[in-house]
Amino acid sequence: MKLYAPWEKAFKKVSTPFEEFLHAQTTTGLILMVTTVLALILANTTLYETYSHFFHMNIDLNVGSWAFSHSLHHWINDGLMAIFFFLIGLEIKREITAGELSNIKVAILPILAAIGGMVFPALIYTSLNYGTLGSNGWGIPMATDIAFAISALVLLGKRIPTTLVTFLVALAIVDDLGAVIVIALFYTETINILPLGLAGVMLLIMISFNRFGIHMILPYFIVGLFMWFFMLESGVHATIAGVLAALAIPSKPKRVPASLTKDTRVLLDEYEKYPEQENFELHEKQKKILTNIKDKIDEVGTPAARLEHGLHLPVALIVIPIFALANAGIKIDFSSIGSTILEPVSLGIIAGLILGKVIGIFGVSWLAIKLKLAELPKGSSMNQIFGVAFLGGIGFTMSIFVADLAFIGNPELIFQAKIGILSASLFSGLFGYFWLKSVSSHNDEIKSKGQ
Repeated sequence: MKLYAPWEKAFKKVSTPFEEFLHAQTTTGLILMVTTVLALILANTTLYETYSHFFHMNIDLNVGSWAFSHSLHHWINDGLMAIFFFLIGLEIKREITAGELSNIKVAILPILAAIGGMVFPALIYTSLNYGTLGSNGWGIPMATDIAFAISALVLLGKRIPTTLVTFLVALAIVDDLGAVIVIALFYTETINILPLGLAGVMLLIMISFNRFGIHMILPYFIVGLFMWFFMLESGVHATIAGVLAALAIPSKPKRVPASLTKDTRVLLDEYEKYPEQENFELHEKQKKILTNIKDKIDEVGTPAARLEHGLHLPVALIVIPIFALANAGIKIDFSSIGSTILEPVSLGIIAGLILGKVIGIFGVSWLAIKLKLAELPKGSSMNQIFGVAFLGGIGFTMSIFVADLAFIGNPELIFQAKIGILSASLFSGLFGYFWLKSVSSHNDEIKSKGQ
């Protein structure tokens, strides 16, 4: 007998990890848009003082003789964002081990495009800010906001080939990896050797857990928390601990998948020996059998996959929105916004995110294809790569994060940077979306005439 469950079908659809990733990024992008607008409204109304005071109030944490006193804004950027970077690390690892970046023939184009999309924006920014106080912000326009960029592409639906989506995903993942390296190497003020060494020891312990086949998540969580703490004390940005911890998480199953069917069939045969009761209450041994089956299913999965799946929603609904709410709220004087955009920092970021990304992504892709170093994604065109290059200019989350690191203690330059980021991201997103929509409509017209 089957119980009435009208909504059951909706939850039975099986999604691949890649589809889950796309859905999560689309959700993040939409929520990010709402919280950004909310932050801007709060910052430009009479609520500004309350908004500013809330995120800059100090939160003290005492552990024995250790005492920490940081603003809420600082805890969000150094603590909460470590979870975001942990998820990025898991996504990078998945792409390298089993995703688009695992096949070098497929990966070469997005890798080259991502490198171009990082180098050219940095060069353009530096050329406009060389020798000025804003010269340290060269890393800001290198970043691409994966959530916003993918959301814009997914909104086009079937108008674009799936290969173009995977191209953008691979490109954005490489871009994230580049941003992590830049933060670790160039946006660290002072390094304290002892805490850094202890963070390294914690990483080695996590790697040892992996090598010895420990698949429980709790030991990694505990050691990873210590690594984050030591990284915070070392001077290297604490969020890097999130990426390193993710790379140490096992991405291979504990049990060979082929054994699942045989073992499950034996257990199900045992399960069916017990008659169905009137109140549908299970026998105690049936409950144990079901628990055993669940454990075996978990064993053919991987801790990395489970964590990535489990963290997508919390990061999309909690981490990124809180980060946007704390960082996107800038008080704008609309009478002087024109002059602010023309400041070297703002102009460098705008030129980097728009021109630099297009030259780097589209230009390098075109050159790589012409030189036969790479192939165009199946079913796509250079016109569509041009549109994707503009979407790469949406630098929101990571760019704001880098801006706070580059201009720490200089609110005026941070303000100029955020104006540049918001302006460039808005233009790049809208232009890229409507360009791809136009190209897709044109392609559909050609196909219909050909028929």
